[in-house]
Amino acid sequence: MKHRYNTKSFGALILLVIIGSCSPVNIDNPEISIEELNQHIAFLASDSLKGRFPGTAEDSIAADYILNSFMDFGLQPLDSNGLQYFDVITSAIPGKNNVFQTDDITAELNKDFSPFSFSENDSLTADLVFAGYGFRIDREDLKWDDYVNLDITGKWVLLLRGDPEIENPDSPFITYSGDRDKAMQARDLGAGGVLFVSGVAYDPNDQLVETDSRQHSVGIPVFHITRELADQILRSDEETIEGLEEELNQKRQPAGFESVISLNGRSEIIQETVKTRNVVTLLQTGAPFPVNEYIVIGAHYDHLGSGGPGSTSRVQDSYGIHYGADDNASGIATLIELAEKYASIRDSLKRNILFVAFGAEEMGLLGSKHFTENPPVDPGHIKAMINIDMVGRLTSDRNLQIGGIGTSAEGRDILEKYSGGFPFQLAMSEEGYGPSDHASFYGIDIPVFFFSTGAHMDYHTPKDIIENINFNGLKSVSDYISLVAWDIANREINLTFREAGPKQGTQMRRRTGVTLGIMPDFAGNIKDGLRADFVIEGRPAHKGGMLKGDIIVSINGQPVKNIDDYMYRLSRLKFGDIINVEVRRGDKTEVLIIQL
Repeated sequence: MKHRYNTKSFGALILLVIIGSCSPVNIDNPEISIEELNQHIAFLASDSLKGRFPGTAEDSIAADYILNSFMDFGLQPLDSNGLQYFDVITSAIPGKNNVFQTDDITAELNKDFSPFSFSENDSLTADLVFAGYGFRIDREDLKWDDYVNLDITGKWVLLLRGDPEIENPDSPFITYSGDRDKAMQARDLGAGGVLFVSGVAYDPNDQLVETDSRQHSVGIPVFHITRELADQILRSDEETIEGLEEELNQKRQPAGFESVISLNGRSEIIQETVKTRNVVTLLQTGAPFPVNEYIVIGAHYDHLGSGGPGSTSRVQDSYGIHYGADDNASGIATLIELAEKYASIRDSLKRNILFVAFGAEEMGLLGSKHFTENPPVDPGHIKAMINIDMVGRLTSDRNLQIGGIGTSAEGRDILEKYSGGFPFQLAMSEEGYGPSDHASFYGIDIPVFFFSTGAHMDYHTPKDIIENINFNGLKSVSDYISLVAWDIANREINLTFREAGPKQGTQMRRRTGVTLGIMPDFAGNIKDGLRADFVIEGRPAHKGGMLKGDIIVSINGQPVKNIDDYMYRLSRLKFGDIINVEVRRGDKTEVLIIQL
């Protein structure tokens, strides 16, 4: 991984510390207290901050609150006055230039048709082909090819959504029934554009899809049209969507045909990009000689705003402030308290500490990814990372979850050394990857420790409120993290990095379990490809010669431009398949032969 680190930055940091050392320091109480933990969470999880959604005014207010707290303790702001800005896509909406028409029909946007979020901004005038459910399945236990004897090259393809067993949660069709997967299949076979329509069994109410900013384009225009519009289009073919769906569901055989209709369509999806930021500050050791080593202590401060459809809320059918008291105002409260405590005893620190509040974690670890791609110090000098995420709900089973202990040879011993006398047991796991910001650091070979009291029923709902925080438990967890962090920052010898996972259970994989054995770059930092952030030893990709940092650009000759393309390609493979994977490695291209 190529880091955009300015070699002059360490000298600049020293100058910044000298200049900043004259600024007033305001440390009321250096010890971690329930009163101050409560104060921080009460502000961050208040009504006025409206769920701290990235790019909003409230997101900015939260960042300023954290930065001002750090600066009160004498920490030095890095990057742009302590705020490391980056762009995120927060929404995708249909543009005014969407068009759908035939010789005698002009459809109305958002009433008769709507573009899918993964639609390419493009236009097409072409004939129409109906291709059933859009399946092309060739398994021993299931065979179905909706494209047999059909020429779809450059044409519009009309497809039914879902599958013929929509009520069966264990249906073998589930793997093949996704809208985006079907659009990818049609595109691979040469379609110029795709139209989806919901049958009566699939959606009696026939609601048009809503846009979702998290999906990547499939490279061709893709629309959702209503049954009424589809029936109007097919009237010259004497067909109806209800009749076609019923026939396919009963006969379980392809029923495709080439229509006599020609269609003109133009798709426009407008993505809204906003700026958010990481809060990045330095606590410089007060030792008499400059030290060029760091540990990072971090937590994310963003949350889901008002949730709703298209978000990661667990209550998709309604809007309401998602307060995020535990996720992750609790982690930020601990982070601020640790900064205050360590600032009061900075003279005894052997290493510098970067206190970082990450933005846009809920959108795919975007803030921590941006930090590791644009580090304010040489990442080779970062000796450990401590991540604090959801530590406010210590429960009756008294378990504190700690991930990443296998990423350093010394991790387990350090954690066990300080565990006595606390009202919880340690539930430790080895692997370094996980669903939080420490994964970005593990990806660049930095030992990590991930502290959490775990998920709960209020997770990603409006019920994650301050009234449900266990403040006694939060203080205990914060005190424990303080001891562990102090040990790491003051060791005579740095931690020894080790690769640890991820184990199979943490990987993104299709239902049948086919994987390459990599951890892909979920944040999508690479355009027109997918980077392997980690390659698991002994798994197919590793055996086939893939290296960490390789950028996958095709599988079996079919393009891979993003994480969605990658998952679709995997979903079409079987255990035992031998595939070729084209990767970019530096300025060279390699073709790897991999057996799954």
